This record gives sequence, structure tokens and C-alpha cells, in this order.
Amino acid sequence: MALANKKFLPAAEERRRFQRVKVHLLGRYMLPDRREFPCQVINMSPGGLALLAPGIGNVGDRVVAYLDHIGRVEGKITRIIDNGFAMTVGATPRKRDKLAAQLTWLANRDILNLPEDRRHDRIVPRNPIAVLTLEDGTKMTCRIIDLSLSGAAIAAENRPPLKSIVLLGRVQGRVVRNLEDGFALEFMHEQPIETLEESVTAR
Repeated sequence: MALANKKFLPAAEERRRFQRVKVHLLGRYMLPDRREFPCQVINMSPGGLALLAPGIGNVGDRVVAYLDHIGRVEGKITRIIDNGFAMTVGATPRKRDKLAAQLTWLANRDILNLPEDRRHDRIVPRNPIAVLTLEDGTKMTCRIIDLSLSGAAIAAENRPPLKSIVLLGRVQGRVVRNLEDGFALEFMHEQPIETLEESVTAR
């Protein structure tokens, strides 16, 4: 039992470190017996999530889930809820930071009903670190939360002024909105999908 308790301590710590946000994400998950079911996430933090699910396992069961906008997550069922269950999210500190950024974007998207999200699917770049050049020529390192052909959500300590023109890598864009941990850019010109990631992360 001591070992089991230790396994659950990180999840409790994550719940204290990260606030769960309400999100509505669709996906699929697989139980230990390899049965797969569709699901809908109703809230999530980098340390855990709750989902509505037709097939419910047992507390302690390992679950692998594939979620829209998030990708693959795995963890263990911690408790059974009405029409579903809650589970931990097993991840490295770096992956948890990335999840936190993704969830910030998703929460802001739902609250603000951001228009570019309807126009183009958003992707999380393989290499999220980029250089942002401000109007005065100052360069700063930032992290791309996600991006589409028409814009990007950026995590950064310093926010450029709204409506200012900046360069993300080689792509020119306008700052259109502040987010909780950064800001949103709208590109001046729609980008081709083939060169999108290369262009925004160019040094």
C-alpha cells in the first residue's frame, strides 16, 4: 500500500500546482483489456483529467487516451464519476509545461470564441521555441503554444503592444489579443502548410 500511496502523491501535488480548466475535447481511450471507446474530456490539468466515457475500468487501471488538440496521454484511473472517470496524466515536467500552455490556449479559445480557430485547424509544432522580433528590432525568445495557417498563440513573459507588427521567425504578424500567459498573433498573410513550422521557427 505504501507504494500505491507514493504513486498518487505526484497527482495530488499537480492538483495543487495546476488548476483544472473546463474544456470540451473529444477523443478515444483504451483500457487494459485493449477495448477502445470514444470519450469527452470535461476538465483537465497537466496532472489529471475527468472524462465522460461509456466504458469504465477499475481504479488503478492504466488508460491510454488520444485527445483532440492534445495528443496522446496516459495515466491511471483515480476515481469513478457519473458516466465516466478521472485519471492521472503521467508526463515529464517538460510535457506538463507544454500541456499547461495548451490548456491555457484551449480555455481562452472557448471563452473568447477565437475566430481563427474556426478557419483553420491548429497544430502544436514539433519545435515550439521561436524568436520574436518586435517593431523596434528587439528580439526575444518565446514558445509557440499552437499555430494555424492564419495565426499563432505565443507564451512569453513580455507581451508586445496590441496591434503592433512583429516577426515570428520569418512570418510577419499582428498582435491581436492578450492571453493569460502570452498573446495571440494573426499572420499578415495565410501561410502554406508545407513550410509553416519551418518559417515560424526560423532563426
